[in-house]
Amino acid sequence: MKLSRTVAYAIQATLQLAQDKTGSPVPCSRMAAQGQMPERFLLQILRNLVTHGILQSSRGVEGGYTLERKPTEISLLDLIEAVDGPIASGMPLGDQLPPGSRDLLESTLRAISDQARAGLAAVKLSDLLPDQGDSPVVDVPSAINSQQTNATS
Repeated sequence: MKLSRTVAYAIQATLQLAQDKTGSPVPCSRMAAQGQMPERFLLQILRNLVTHGILQSSRGVEGGYTLERKPTEISLLDLIEAVDGPIASGMPLGDQLPPGSRDLLESTLRAISDQARAGLAAVKLSDLLPDQGDSPVVDVPSAINSQQTNATS
């Protein structure tokens, strides 16, 4: 799966905020400098994250950004869709496909998209923090199964 640079910066910035132990707002300029990200571009991304309820912003000399929710409540899906929009299974092909093939292809792509969304929703920001996780790789199938079990109970 390929992520846009916008999503990569959103993940990087939220991870920086999750690791910040001060609890005080972090200025965009500091995040940009630490993460070697272009400040003007990062500012646009941070605004999207505020709009989507992932970050909180405060103005003034002591202003900056903090997480609106706990790292355990922010998923990769939240971050991706906040900056790139919904992950959808849309298909740009018109009537060029043989009869019946379009419906089969659309249902297949929808199923794959649903699986991708579930996998991304299962991975929380807290799973990506080096001092929080037990393993360097998140077990996505187990996380999806756990999430589905929790949703049905």
